[in-house]
Amino acid sequence: MKLQSQLNLAFTALLLVILTATGYVIYSMILGMLIDDERTELEQKGELLIQVLNQQDGSIGSIEEFSSFLRDQDLQLFLYDRSQDQVLMSTMPQQFVSEFKEKNYFADDQEELWDAGNNTFVTSRILIYPDRTGLEMVLLTPMTDLQSVQQDFFQRMILVFIIGTIAAILLSYFLTNKLVTPLTELKHQLKKIEKRKFEDIERVKATGEIKEVEQGLYDMATELERYMKSQQAFFQNASHELKTPLMTIQGYAEGIRDGVFEADDREKGLEMMVTEVSRLKSIINEMILLAKLDSEQTTYQPEQIEAAEMIDQVVDRAFPLVSEKGIELNHTVVENSAFYADQEKMLRAFLNITFNAIRHARSRVDITAEKKKITIEDDGEGVSDDLIPHIFHRFVKGKTGETGLGLAIARAIVEQSGGGIMVKDSELGGAKFIITFPE
Repeated sequence: MKLQSQLNLAFTALLLVILTATGYVIYSMILGMLIDDERTELEQKGELLIQVLNQQDGSIGSIEEFSSFLRDQDLQLFLYDRSQDQVLMSTMPQQFVSEFKEKNYFADDQEELWDAGNNTFVTSRILIYPDRTGLEMVLLTPMTDLQSVQQDFFQRMILVFIIGTIAAILLSYFLTNKLVTPLTELKHQLKKIEKRKFEDIERVKATGEIKEVEQGLYDMATELERYMKSQQAFFQNASHELKTPLMTIQGYAEGIRDGVFEADDREKGLEMMVTEVSRLKSIINEMILLAKLDSEQTTYQPEQIEAAEMIDQVVDRAFPLVSEKGIELNHTVVENSAFYADQEKMLRAFLNITFNAIRHARSRVDITAEKKKITIEDDGEGVSDDLIPHIFHRFVKGKTGETGLGLAIARAIVEQSGGGIMVKDSELGGAKFIITFPE
């Protein structure tokens, strides 16, 4: 079942439950309200009759006259003498009088609903002479009249509920259609992503959480497209980087086999083959390492690392290259600088960035550690603006770069440790690599 149908069905079921409960409560309450209103109306009628009679004659006069007056009013009533417990006059059949007397309704002034046979009556009692004889007028209305009003009201309420239900269902269909339509369009966009038709992806108009999902989907498609292009570039670059030493090795091997080279050239060729094999081995090892860093989180063993200790190790290992190039390597560490990472892999990352800075520096490389940030900068030519967005991608290298994997490995290690790495221009004139770690 489609989502829109499920939402409409759930909303309709909920609406029916609410309307049924509401109708039951209203149906139960309406009869009580009608009884209270009818009792009040009977009381007003009785008081009005006494008031009219008093205005005509100045006094009520004899019981016979009063009874005659009441019989002419077309009302269901009794004239009851409380002091003698006697019904003096009735506009109802004698059987009702007898049954009411048997059930002691006249003497019990607390009973408001009187039953006789299959009939129930709403009553109201008005004292006529409260200061003297205790004469009462009892007015009655059959419950059947009130129940007919109740049924009529209930039928009208059912009609209103039906119309309201139809309107609510139509509104629900409109709203759920408005809600589900963006999801349907998102499904079509997902199909395009599945088929890798990134250029055909269109933005979907939506609001609220669906808009956030749409934005996440669009960002995912953009990132996936970028990743696939980077993978294509990676395989192209990898094949190129691997092909170059293999072609060199193949050329010298075939020359030696065919006797093209003389003794000195043969030795030179063998030496070149060994060099290219070492270079090829280095590229393959770094590719394997980078693949493990990207895919195996379990290879990380984080621990608390003191920045001063880590930088000392970097300086010690970089000393031969610094001495060879005549570079000045400065390092500054603020006290209590520490971070949480895998010590062995983070040392590899720092060495890759430092060696990269040394290769590109003219005369100076500075390493600075303060709290959760470490910067490595040089006074070389820096990184060109068009290369900055791709500097940490695989096989991207500058003029004096080696395999083009060192910075990619450094980025993978830092990001897997929860940190971040970026590059920008240094005040020294070259590149400035900034590594940050979370608190």
